[in-house]
Amino acid sequence: MIICQCNGISDRAIRKAIRDGASDRNDVVRACMAGTACGGCVPTIDEIIEVERERNAGSALAALELAIV
Repeated sequence: MIICQCNGISDRAIRKAIRDGASDRNDVVRACMAGTACGGCVPTIDEIIEVERERNAGSALAALELAIV
């Protein structure tokens, strides 16, 4: 789905930037240019970052639990 209409940036591109190391909005902007024009997509970008953080934290916790067992 296109998140940044101005630059044609999809949620997949934003998620890839996060998987590749972007940890905040500024990192995402540098990685894929989402949110650099009108800014209307910035709240959605922030939401995607938060969701991915939670997903990554859950994955890390699950891996730690498996390592302990």
